[in-house]
Amino acid sequence: VQLQASGGGLVQAGRSLRLSCAASGFAFDDYAFGWFRQAPGKEREFVASIRWSGGITYYGDSVKGRFTISGDNAKNTVYLQMNSLKPEDTAVYYCAAKRVTVGKYEYWGQGTLVTVSS
Repeated sequence: VQLQASGGGLVQAGRSLRLSCAASGFAFDDYAFGWFRQAPGKEREFVASIRWSGGITYYGDSVKGRFTISGDNAKNTVYLQMNSLKPEDTAVYYCAAKRVTVGKYEYWGQGTLVTVSS
């Protein structure tokens, strides 16, 4: 199984960015996929998740209304559309996957850095 995150970069506050997570080796209908982030000196924070089967989504309070998680079945890719970015969104963003029957995320991709300038 493999998760490959991409799409990070430097963006001005108020602008948008879309992250991608290419997933392979999963029985997708049995999995949920999530995005987490970790800023320097801070703990890892839940951003958003999606259950592949049914498309049920959840969001962290700090990103509700600004970020949207989605999945593309044809491309086996999970996206995180980030709008109205703020400097406090600056972090390394990680995609992760878990079976829907377990609590903790089991598989993690490498991070992609998002830097939001003021």
